[in-house]
Amino acid sequence: MPQNRKAPEEEYRNIFEAANDGLIIYDIEKEQVVEANAAACKMHGYTRQEFIGLSSSAFMPVESYNMFLEHIQSALEGEELESLVIHLRRDGTPFHTEVRRSVIDFRGRHCLLSVIRDVSQRIQTEKILSDEIEARMREQVILLAISHTLASTLELQPGLIIDQLHEIIEYSHAGLFSFEDSHLITLAMRGTPQVEQSQPIHIRMDNPENLVTLFNGHRPICIADVWNDEPQAVFLRSFLSDGAAILLEGMKSWMWVPLAVKGRIIGGIGVAHEEQDYFKPHHADLALSVANQAAITMINAELYGHAQAIAVLEERQRLARNLHDAINQSLFSAGLIAEVLPRLWERDQAEARHSLQDLRRLTRGAQAEMRALLAELRPTTLTDSNLGELLTLLGNAHSGRTNIPVEVTVIGEFTPPAEVQIAFYRVCQEALYNIAKHANASAVEIILRQSENMLELRIQDDGQGFDPTQQVSGHYGVSIMHERAEAVGAILSITSQPGQGAEVSIQWTTPEKKVSL
Repeated sequence: MPQNRKAPEEEYRNIFEAANDGLIIYDIEKEQVVEANAAACKMHGYTRQEFIGLSSSAFMPVESYNMFLEHIQSALEGEELESLVIHLRRDGTPFHTEVRRSVIDFRGRHCLLSVIRDVSQRIQTEKILSDEIEARMREQVILLAISHTLASTLELQPGLIIDQLHEIIEYSHAGLFSFEDSHLITLAMRGTPQVEQSQPIHIRMDNPENLVTLFNGHRPICIADVWNDEPQAVFLRSFLSDGAAILLEGMKSWMWVPLAVKGRIIGGIGVAHEEQDYFKPHHADLALSVANQAAITMINAELYGHAQAIAVLEERQRLARNLHDAINQSLFSAGLIAEVLPRLWERDQAEARHSLQDLRRLTRGAQAEMRALLAELRPTTLTDSNLGELLTLLGNAHSGRTNIPVEVTVIGEFTPPAEVQIAFYRVCQEALYNIAKHANASAVEIILRQSENMLELRIQDDGQGFDPTQQVSGHYGVSIMHERAEAVGAILSITSQPGQGAEVSIQWTTPEKKVSL
């Protein structure tokens, strides 16, 4: 048993009573409180007379009392204990305490001295802080998810932007507006069925002062009560008039967040809530974060639309060039041969027969070229036709265009997935284009091997060859072929040496066949 300290006698009572912390002396054998200072009594809601004689179970919940019994045993073994426990006031309300306990001698008996400090305010403050940290972390996670969701799409999905905003800010009504030709136009609406069915709403913004007021230096606007006489509320009601007034029906709070990129106003997000003064500065900060991402998404969608339009235009121009350069040239040459053929036949029939062969080659090439162009204009042709026939079509078109013989060999039968067939067609097309432009070849061979769940295509030429390890500036055909192959899980290889021709090979096997242990 450790040597116990002497309890304070009468001369120490003033110090005992004056302590800010609660002091409770508990008789271990009698299992009752034998002394308590004024702070302890006030803390628990008892008078001193009421507190003396209580068992600890009277002012502790079961969990705390069980811990108290364990502390008695540890204290008797010489330990001085400190812990956070819950105590009960006389009316049964709990409060958090920080308790230090040790054994003392008090009036010749073994007693437990508990020094108690009410830390409820601290615990509450820590909980509020912890909740705020957790809320901010949750918001950051949601903002990151929103950013990823909006950044992962190139096509504008207005409803997605409004729905993502609802993940982080509760609202009753919401609208996404674009700013076009001095008009705000709703792209998406959320709220009641009447609100969602009311779009699109057009709001004319031809007054420069109204535009400056609404876009507020690209900062959000929060209105506590849209029906009061404050200038911003009055402006809002005049702004959301006629068909747009439905956004304010039954609403009290309003928040407007401008959408802008590099000083260019592209629209805005308006949200409303049924509660008055609902939107706080923190909501404005969150909404602005979403709005900035939404603005970038809208710009990306706009650029993507422009890119698609340019791609369509470039494709039309490419087809027009092919039509002019290949078919027109072949038909022109065929016309010249047909024009001189009668006179040539009279003079030299052997030479005329050779010219007839040239005429036949030119017309067949022009026909093949035309069929290939029609296939480009009708993409379903590339998936509905047999791959071997499509490659033969490419070979004939190449021969007619370049006067280079192309031998096409198809071994076996197999119907690959549509995307795989298109990839093989495009790789062959690109390889033949490169041969015509760079190879200076005299012959080309296309070999397609097909078996169950497998495709292998080889395009070989006897041209001047090249070094595959050297990337020539401005020549992107090789990288394009690799990209097409990788997109469908195929393997592409290119074999060539200067002066020894080149071979392009692409192989594809169904995913089930690829896994073999």
